[in-house]
Amino acid sequence: MSLTLSFSLKKVGGAHKGDGMRNTFLGAMRFAFLLAFLLALNPVWAKEAAPVAADPEIEKRMTTLSEDLRCLVCQNETIAASRADFANDLRREIREQMQAKKSDKEIVDFLVARYGDFVLYRPPVKSTTLLLWFGPFILLLGGAIALLVYLRQRRKQIQEPQLSDQELKHAEDLLKERKGNNA
Repeated sequence: MSLTLSFSLKKVGGAHKGDGMRNTFLGAMRFAFLLAFLLALNPVWAKEAAPVAADPEIEKRMTTLSEDLRCLVCQNETIAASRADFANDLRREIREQMQAKKSDKEIVDFLVARYGDFVLYRPPVKSTTLLLWFGPFILLLGGAIALLVYLRQRRKQIQEPQLSDQELKHAEDLLKERKGNNA
């Protein structure tokens, strides 16, 4: 299937009748080619991302440390993985403290003093975190005990029915009759 554009070339007042439409079409085509050319040049304008820290050793140390710290906004992500503004601010703060020659322990102590143990992915075992550490095991043990108690009570409630002599004889007759039919 081919598309053909035809323009009327009748002269009207010194100009051709189809010139206006042709000029509009050619202008749109020029614009489309210019836009395509500019979009094709876009990768040329792109530059390699500048390193966040001037010192790659500090950046590596910051990444390692921030993988052990929780983002207080996202809560299920580390500071290293989070893209929240708060996480960016904490990474910047960690970099500044590392450039000030502080140790990882000093930085972690600073963050814990400021935000509490919740900022740590592995909070220390102490009186305020006992439920956090042992709560799941306590719940699991409590659930297992409740299940055992329930099953024992249910077993006591369900008693096997005692058959009378007449019912036993009737059951034996039915079994013999069934064996006779299968043979």
